[in-house]
Amino acid sequence: MAQLDFIDSDDIHPIDIVESVAAHYEWDFDRLADDQIAMAVEGQWRTYSITLAWSTREEVLRLICTFDMDPPADRLPALYEVMNLANDQVWDGGFTFWNQQKLMVWRYGLLLSGDALAGPEQIDRMIRTAIQSAERFYPCFQLACWGDTTPAAALEIAMAEAYGRA
Repeated sequence: MAQLDFIDSDDIHPIDIVESVAAHYEWDFDRLADDQIAMAVEGQWRTYSITLAWSTREEVLRLICTFDMDPPADRLPALYEVMNLANDQVWDGGFTFWNQQKLMVWRYGLLLSGDALAGPEQIDRMIRTAIQSAERFYPCFQLACWGDTTPAAALEIAMAEAYGRA
């Protein structure tokens, strides 16, 4: 993870920090409103659509990372099962499937109550965790929906987070 010390995050709106992080990495982004930003981040498997929104009332910075998925209707139970198994392996967010929009969704909310501030490294970590989780479990979702495998077997191909270098 790159050092993001170019931003003094004291008293800066969280979405301003997100915009600076996106510009730093040269990600395509669009500031939808003062409290919302959308971006596209290229992964190994997909281009992920990421939206972050700030809720002043709830003091939460919400992240939603989506990618298209249109499984056959008869495979939805397998998708839901593998999604639940995947969610059991993560602590910092979770997957859901929006059937009407045909989107797989990773959601996370960063609570910033009591005048807490989000720093650029924290926001960078949120975004990268979303992408890493989507990348890690994308093949599992594909196998559960289009492969001839059980959800448990599909999950076995999800690699655990690697530490260090080979």
